Amino acid sequence: MKDFLSLNSQLCFAVYETAGEFNKLYTSVLQPFGLTYPQYLVLLALWEKDEISMKELGTRLDLGTGTLTPMIKRMQENGWVRKERSQEDERKVYIYLEEKAHRDQGPITKRVAEEIQLCNISLSEYDELMMRLNELHQKMKERSNSSGA
Repeated sequence: MKDFLSLNSQLCFAVYETAGEFNKLYTSVLQPFGLTYPQYLVLLALWEKDEISMKELGTRLDLGTGTLTPMIKRMQENGWVRKERSQEDERKVYIYLEEKAHRDQGPITKRVAEEIQLCNISLSEYDELMMRLNELHQKMKERSNSSGA
């Protein structure tokens, strides 16, 4: 049991350290484009489906309006997205990609892919990691849901 209690045996610490390395990698890749990692996640979601409501975007990224609203405002000021109120229901706000986001999608995704490849992660390893992390995330969510957290 003593080994389990050591720092290097903690899954949470391994995830924390790995997340830190991802943060450094994405910061260096996205900085020349004037993007932060959370803004990049917004673009990824919009590249999958443009014209999405703020509520749907927040749900997709698991971000509250207090975090998402100022981020979208900055992205709008920098020419990445625009937001518009719905004509049918003024309570709904939709987010749309601007030309800059369409134009820079290729260069951004190319740079990200190049940096990931420099980590020497094979495609099968990448797929395995994605599967395992998604399984772990689901188990953690189920635990939270069952404990009422």
